[in-house]
Amino acid sequence: MLKKRMDIKLILALIPFCILIIGFELLPAVSVVMESFTGNEGGFSLEQYVSAFTKMFYLQSIKNSLMISAVSSCIGIIAGLFIAYAITKVSEQTRTRVLMISNMTSNFAGIPLAFAYIILLGSNGIFTILFEQWGLPIFSGFNLYSWSGLILVYVYFQIPLAALLLYPTFYGIREEWREASALLGASTYHFWRRIALPILLPAAAGTFTILFANAMGAYATAYALLGGNYNLLVIRIGSLVAGDVFTRPQLGSALAMVLGLTMVLSLWINERLMRRVRRDLG
Repeated sequence: MLKKRMDIKLILALIPFCILIIGFELLPAVSVVMESFTGNEGGFSLEQYVSAFTKMFYLQSIKNSLMISAVSSCIGIIAGLFIAYAITKVSEQTRTRVLMISNMTSNFAGIPLAFAYIILLGSNGIFTILFEQWGLPIFSGFNLYSWSGLILVYVYFQIPLAALLLYPTFYGIREEWREASALLGASTYHFWRRIALPILLPAAAGTFTILFANAMGAYATAYALLGGNYNLLVIRIGSLVAGDVFTRPQLGSALAMVLGLTMVLSLWINERLMRRVRRDLG
């Protein structure tokens, strides 16, 4: 009897959570799916997907998003590997501080991050003006409100996120393996080439997919920095759903489905790679 009452209380306690999930996740997702298959005149239609994959304007937004996500993820994963390795070689106190800073910087994104970069490296930014006054035109040819500026801003939160995700993997490389390989005559290069890298590669690839999905879905940072001046997929979705001139929510829903499926595919690849890592290290 007591167990039955506890089960009822547990079910009642989960009701607000279920309402939250249904109201703010499932119903909006179902609405987006249904709208994406709705024509401009109503009724079931693939018209929105045809527009998304045939009109150059929307294809360019998809291409730009894929390129920026891929480049920022590559830079983030390369820098993250070195930082993660360095974290495992410092003292515990230093490691704690570095991880704390990495955690803060990886979550510092959106409008505050764009505003900070505008203040520092914008056309009238602090560093831009200071270096010009010092006769060092380092940022004279740099345009923050461009493709390279957006990459720089994305890299800011991609690198610490990569370091946080990768550093536990380095603890899977046991010191006994290094000693055994040295006793067998293997050099440091061969140890990393034959032993360490095969262990790190699946984790690095999995981290890359997370960084890729993270960059693909970053909307606030890109919009606050560039507005509608750069053709990105997330910006196009926002303008179609809540634009100032005209709205086409059906087409925006179709593009949102393309974005969502891209991110789901990235996370599915990550899950497959993580299973392989756990199997190899287990």
